[in-house]
Amino acid sequence: MPNRSVISTDKAPAAIGTYSQAIKVGSTVYLSGQIPLDPATMNLVEGDMASQIRRVFDNLSAVCDAAGGTLQNIVKLNIFLTDLSHFALVNEIMAQYFHEPYPARAAIGVASLPKGAQVEMDGILILE
Repeated sequence: MPNRSVISTDKAPAAIGTYSQAIKVGSTVYLSGQIPLDPATMNLVEGDMASQIRRVFDNLSAVCDAAGGTLQNIVKLNIFLTDLSHFALVNEIMAQYFHEPYPARAAIGVASLPKGAQVEMDGILILE
């Protein structure tokens, strides 16, 4: 098995199950799913859907930073939404966090997410 290391930061929500915030194998980092939890309170953020999406990107960014990268190092992003009508809003907010070349991406409609969240994202980043 390749050498792997756990990535962890208190600037993103602590794992709420049997998983790590991220695992690094070589120059590849596998990001666990992030929901819009405030890392200080471990509660869902208050506000509208835009607030939830921003919190998820902020949480992912914190884990990327702890791994030695940024959101721009993400090569594959998976987005899970309980309501796909929010897809356009995800695109609008994502454009504030990423610049070209954008990562490969999937957007998947799901019935429910942990803690009643409306959005979750995970991804893979490559460190240079």
